[in-house]
Amino acid sequence: MSHVIAVTGATGAQGGGLVRAILAQPEAGFTVRAITRDPGSPAAVALAEAGAEVVRADLDDRASLVAAFAGAHGAFCVTNFWEHFDPELEQTQAANLAAAVAEAGVRHAMWSTLEDVRDSVPPADPRMPTLMGRYKVPHFDAKGASDKLFRATGVPTTLLRTCFYWDNMISFGMGPQPGADGVLELSLPLGDAPLAGIAAADIGACAFGLFAAGPPAGCPTVGIAGGHPTGEQMAAGLTRALGRPVRYRAIALQHYRALPIPGADELANMFQFNTEFAEAYCGVRDVEHTRTLHPGLLGFDAWATARAADLAGALAGAAA
Repeated sequence: MSHVIAVTGATGAQGGGLVRAILAQPEAGFTVRAITRDPGSPAAVALAEAGAEVVRADLDDRASLVAAFAGAHGAFCVTNFWEHFDPELEQTQAANLAAAVAEAGVRHAMWSTLEDVRDSVPPADPRMPTLMGRYKVPHFDAKGASDKLFRATGVPTTLLRTCFYWDNMISFGMGPQPGADGVLELSLPLGDAPLAGIAAADIGACAFGLFAAGPPAGCPTVGIAGGHPTGEQMAAGLTRALGRPVRYRAIALQHYRALPIPGADELANMFQFNTEFAEAYCGVRDVEHTRTLHPGLLGFDAWATARAADLAGALAGAAA
């Protein structure tokens, strides 16, 4: 008998990657229930055509989540801060997910999470600006603070610590751009520190590896990454992928905070945390262990080569 894995965020980066991973390996004994607010959207219809069971539910509606998780062996729980920029709402949605997992009797939950930066840099610490009165990196802090909600359910839960999406260079405007002299520059406030990162699609494949391994004892934390490249190493990989020079420009945090992009202050704090706590941040995201979960894991160079056309398209779109 197949085990059903219910996947929230099924049309997004993480959930979509997990849906595709399950559909690609029917011999593993799992089927997938793709959960979305809009089953009629083109992305949801495409999942149904690929073989997924598509079910409507909303993270703001706990009862709909209980119904969507009913009878499922596993549940992948993910929230999307960037949809609303509201850490309080994100924690409410996490509470709904945790309660629904317990009420539906799910045997293996997985919560896509990040560190609560305030454990390392308290709100009163002046080293990093405090945002919204109580947060340091809201999209980290809200997820990390919600870990306890899943621990309290008693449901075997994997706390999956993800990391920086390399795909942000395509979809989030973080890729290389022409400098004053026309040479492409990758501008990030990383100094010479490494940054744990991963191809977004690989997160879902790693989650599938964890589901396939079976429910955990208790509520372990598992960190994943495809690599820990520095800015210089990423620029070198982009140079090879794009076939034109890309140099790394380490910009100051105060300059990054002033950029005219949504959430610039939050992203600057994120990069500050990534750099000042790089050893610990990368240390809990072991690449070789990640590869045991997903043997097809891409390193940065392999990802850049595979997505060269998309990187070039993002570059052309930004210049238009």
